[in-house]
Amino acid sequence: MPRTDRLIVSSSPHFHSSNSVSRIMLWVIVALLPSCLAGVYYFGFAAFKVLAVCSISCVAIEALCSAAMKRTLEVHDCSALLTGLLLGMNLPPGTPIWICLIGSLMAIAIGKMIYGGIGCNPFNPAMIGRCALLVSFPQVMNTWIIPGRADAVSGATPLQQLSLAQTAALEGNSGALSEFLGQVSYWDFFIGRMGGSIGETCTLGLILGGILLIALRIIRWQTPVFMLLTVAVFTGIAWLLNPEVYAPPQFHLLTGGVMLAAFFMATDPVTAPLSRTGAILFAIGCGCITSIIRLWGNYPEGVTFAILIMNALTPLIDSITAGKPFGAPKKRGLKL
Repeated sequence: MPRTDRLIVSSSPHFHSSNSVSRIMLWVIVALLPSCLAGVYYFGFAAFKVLAVCSISCVAIEALCSAAMKRTLEVHDCSALLTGLLLGMNLPPGTPIWICLIGSLMAIAIGKMIYGGIGCNPFNPAMIGRCALLVSFPQVMNTWIIPGRADAVSGATPLQQLSLAQTAALEGNSGALSEFLGQVSYWDFFIGRMGGSIGETCTLGLILGGILLIALRIIRWQTPVFMLLTVAVFTGIAWLLNPEVYAPPQFHLLTGGVMLAAFFMATDPVTAPLSRTGAILFAIGCGCITSIIRLWGNYPEGVTFAILIMNALTPLIDSITAGKPFGAPKKRGLKL
């Protein structure tokens, strides 16, 4: 535990905030509930099981790590519960329990506690867990349940189907993409009636949760807006240049994990830049990397890698966008 007697406390007046760590975490969990409930509604008990196993195991693993490190137990701050919920929302509905446990172990032990616990991790723990599973168990992480049919497994998510249609178009079948897009329903995408990870399919629920966090001033509005705008502009330019190969921007905004990442991953106060300018640069970077991987990468989805790459660049962004303390000498910095 850090020694509080080494902290320098300035003279009064001091401002007290009612937002404690646990209070903020609980509000974020509340904001995630609409999309979680939609996932359970469409995918059934399988989705509930994944969410429950990830949430409980993350709390238990953090408690075990705290005991092993001889630290004060801090699971009451609800950060481990939130990490588990986010991890579960980023997994397919039919993920086996043992895979969930491995993901929770990677998220908490490797992604958080090894750095010192809450507030010290440079990378988003839930994204560390998902990335580890995505690389280690690609077949399991690409097995999807058809919404409304918990006993059936679909062949691909909309992004995977898009990738197949784009490949066919590049090989000479110019009508493959338009034929595929003619079969999709953007309304189904908006309400979550499509294959995908548990918490990423219902765009409506994610937007409602995001608006709640913005209204409570828990997250900055600039981060989700600039990330979504970047994805829309980047994919929109590609679509305008070659509509026979690339899907329109609304397809990319309503599918995959871009909405979940924009409101709940890129806004993580621990792993994102501190300043408003830095947050905007971070969001633009996330949007660009996500779009590049989706359009030209080997993976249909690039959100996980985009968040982790920009997490690694956060110290650099902070260093060039840091504001000048009162009375400090002038220092060059990047301003928008």
